[in-house]
Amino acid sequence: MSPRKFFVGGNWKLNGDKKSLGELISTLNAGKISADTEVVCGAPTIYLDFARQKLDAKFGVAAQNCYKVAKGAFTGEISPAMIKDVGATWVILGHSERRHVFGESDELIGQKVAHALSEGVGVIACIGEKLDEREAGITEKVVSGQTKHIADNVKDWSKVVLAYEPVWAIGTGKTATPQQAQDVHAKLREWLKVNVSDQVAQSVRIIYGGSVTGGTCKELASQHDIDGFLVGGASLKPEFIEIINAKQ
Repeated sequence: MSPRKFFVGGNWKLNGDKKSLGELISTLNAGKISADTEVVCGAPTIYLDFARQKLDAKFGVAAQNCYKVAKGAFTGEISPAMIKDVGATWVILGHSERRHVFGESDELIGQKVAHALSEGVGVIACIGEKLDEREAGITEKVVSGQTKHIADNVKDWSKVVLAYEPVWAIGTGKTATPQQAQDVHAKLREWLKVNVSDQVAQSVRIIYGGSVTGGTCKELASQHDIDGFLVGGASLKPEFIEIINAKQ
């Protein structure tokens, strides 16, 4: 068995209202959740406080983004200090939608990672290749390049979870095969061993995201280097509990 505690994040993205999220939270609170799995729910910014108040204490709460400084004239942004102030303890950074819809650079994501960690907020740092990059055979080059910008900004890896999300498998219904996902996770762990340390490579959790469902989760979870999931659409459904318990 892996010494790494299984980690499942639910990324609610731009979805829900108090009624529907309240119902989802009630389902999660009542669900039988494996004590061997760490679960964190990524709520829309406006519902972070609501989610933290309503979710059982065994669930963590994450913001879906933050900025690289503590405060200032940055309309629409939130800071790690604000995230902590409402009781949330994690932030998702570098998600492919932030990279490819909102144009965030590797450099900016690295700066955000550094600031969030300096403020004591845990980081779910996302990496992943687009379809044309996979077809061109440069998956490893792309994900290791993205990982380097993150790694250069990390002092304490105990507060970092790496999320490998092939962009071509997010919200498309396509999932990397368990072997495809395992191959990339193993290469990422090897990159960490060479470029950071063997201890970090063995201890850091690398989770998979990309259309994970109740139907695909168990086989993915059985792979040696897959330490959990970052779940999009399915995290808004009752099957999220099945995904959380995939390792049982």
